[in-house]
Amino acid sequence: MNTLFRTWKAACQGRGHALLLAVAVALALPLAAAAQQAPKAAPDDWAFLERYAAANKRLSAPKATPARVVIIGNSITEGWVKTDSAFFAGKPYEYIGRGISGQATGQTLLRFRQDVVELRPAVVVLIVGTNDVAENRGPYEPQRTMGNIMSMAELARAHGIRVVLASVLPATDFWWRKGLNPAPKIVALNKQLKAYADQQRFVYLDFHSAMADEQQGLRKVYGEDGVHPNLAGYRVMEPLLNQAVAQALKRK
Repeated sequence: MNTLFRTWKAACQGRGHALLLAVAVALALPLAAAAQQAPKAAPDDWAFLERYAAANKRLSAPKATPARVVIIGNSITEGWVKTDSAFFAGKPYEYIGRGISGQATGQTLLRFRQDVVELRPAVVVLIVGTNDVAENRGPYEPQRTMGNIMSMAELARAHGIRVVLASVLPATDFWWRKGLNPAPKIVALNKQLKAYADQQRFVYLDFHSAMADEQQGLRKVYGEDGVHPNLAGYRVMEPLLNQAVAQALKRK
């Protein structure tokens, strides 16, 4: 982005075209924000299959207790492991975080077998959908997002893994892609998630209700940037997660 900006700036200043400079800045800034949200992968690794490949190989076989639980998702999951690592220390469950910042559900689906199924967890928790609504990988299409989530849930069930479907966390705007008015889209997607979970007898984990403010955004006390939880936010989510996992383990 910096190279593009300098090239345009020099051309614009040399000709006195202030309008061209303004256009260049307007085009460059969204690209920079998107790049900040989504990490780069190798050209042939669109789904970031290498991100956890080595870590997966280092894992020992799962034990009966504590039950192994894989949490798969995006930066909210990835940030959880970094922000409250003590929660992932093996009690009351063997929680394994498999989040990748910026990732949409289509990418998560592609790595679901290696990052979930092959780890042989008792439960998988899906915390996905934020980056679909944020249009990180193209226009948001709710049915496509639901289709990706349904495919992951069905793949888990086919391998005897119990499923917890978490709500998308609240947000009134995305700092890296402003103006999309995500709040009502998130509420609608969560309704679809709950209906699907009820229909299939999966556990629905409602983070949204516990963390939303009056505008259906993330409460400031739970996350300063309006999207990602801070430690206080994760501390609200943790007992809810434990309860959902316990509920899932009781289901046949």
